[in-house]
Amino acid sequence: MMQSNQRTRFIFDDMPIRGLHVHAHEVWQHIVQRKHYPAAIQRALGELLAAGALLSSNLKLDGTLIVQVQGQGILKLLVVEATSDQTLRATARWDETAQIDPQASLNDLLGQNGMFVLTLQPKDGEQWQGVVPLEGEGIANMLMNYMARSEQLQTHIALAADENNIGGLLLQRLPEAELNDEAWQHITTLAETLTATELLNLDAQNVLYRLFHETPPRVFAPESLEFACTCSRGKVSDMLLLLGGEEVGNAVAEEGSITVDCDFCNEHYTFDEQDVNALFGMDIVAAVRTEKARLQ
Repeated sequence: MMQSNQRTRFIFDDMPIRGLHVHAHEVWQHIVQRKHYPAAIQRALGELLAAGALLSSNLKLDGTLIVQVQGQGILKLLVVEATSDQTLRATARWDETAQIDPQASLNDLLGQNGMFVLTLQPKDGEQWQGVVPLEGEGIANMLMNYMARSEQLQTHIALAADENNIGGLLLQRLPEAELNDEAWQHITTLAETLTATELLNLDAQNVLYRLFHETPPRVFAPESLEFACTCSRGKVSDMLLLLGGEEVGNAVAEEGSITVDCDFCNEHYTFDEQDVNALFGMDIVAAVRTEKARLQ
């Protein structure tokens, strides 16, 4: 049985070209089983998840790479977070009242003025962010355009996703290294023959043999990828403190409790009257009720 949740690096010893292959099943299932995504949005999110797994392989510091696609149409946001600990999580936001064609293109979903945002959040140090308009059809083309524009690196990316698996392949010319354009064209032409079905169902060994058996690359030991969500009750408590006692107290006074849902893992964090009073160190709910009675 094919090994899932793996990212595999490779390099061509006779050409300054590096590459990555990624395939994941369980990681993807953690995400799609927690929220009902329409087929077109599920496909786009899966492709972005594969892209995040590929791009995060270059993280040199402890931290998180956040890859976002933002739109103003039916689809508002796709976001993937990939960490230096080889963990992944992802979610999407869209107009859940809309009827969405299963075959709708990403551009149709995003509408006008879509943006691609890449954010690097090191555990220690300053955050870096790059923002560019979306160019091209589909996640792979948008990313290739981004890489050419922002990093000036020739890159080939292939991505695929269905309800079961995600897959991705990245080829990149090494910076500051001479490479015959004809050689790069030959390698990328071979890569373009890879089908979505193969990307979703073949492991790295079979994909690389299928594409490059005449000039086989050197393949490194695969890395394991895992789903992990960084949400916690403590982080939600911090968020409620930032909202302030009046807003939180009003919500609990009216509803009896306040519940915060994690967009990524769909975990529910509920705080009742006793919880919020302990959080704020006073009977904040009683204070809100007293103030309401005074104003009536």
